[in-house]
Amino acid sequence: MILYACSSNPGKLREFALTPPAAVIEPLPALGHIPAPEETGSTFEENARLKAVYYSAFTPQLIFADDSGLEVDALSGAPGVHSARYAGPHATDAENNALLLENLAVTTSRSARFVCVLALARQGQVLQTFRGSVEGEILPAPRGAGGFGYDPLFFYPPFGCSLAELTPQQKFAVSHRGNALRAMSAWLSQEKLQPHSN
Repeated sequence: MILYACSSNPGKLREFALTPPAAVIEPLPALGHIPAPEETGSTFEENARLKAVYYSAFTPQLIFADDSGLEVDALSGAPGVHSARYAGPHATDAENNALLLENLAVTTSRSARFVCVLALARQGQVLQTFRGSVEGEILPAPRGAGGFGYDPLFFYPPFGCSLAELTPQQKFAVSHRGNALRAMSAWLSQEKLQPHSN
């Protein structure tokens, strides 16, 4: 079974490739030529659902869309659904990280979590959603050269290091996206959905 991932984020695509083999995951064909939908949802699930419904119009096969981000308790859950554009519409990871540290400068509370919601869809219908999360703390400065996004600032206590200091396999074993992908893979294995016949 081929399952199309509706993301052009290279970091996410590398992690999708580590998914248990319930399906062969490939980027949606011609994704780069499809205008991205406006993410108007106020939650990760709303955005994942709207992206899944939108992109499922471009293929009869199964697709899934991901919406994920960082929730910091001291910032009332921010950056949340705005994680990728926290410092602006075209912000870099470094700019987003710098703004996060700036906004946490006056607090000692550092608890946070990464959240990922995947929405699985076919031809305009969301079949199921899958949520994964991982709890941690925000470091005072970046650590590690791996991962992407806020990984260098996200300290994972059980391993005593940031997510950016882990190998891709170590991170996938505990991460929000890994947890959501494993849940989706298990569901697909149970449901035994058949590929659409063109």
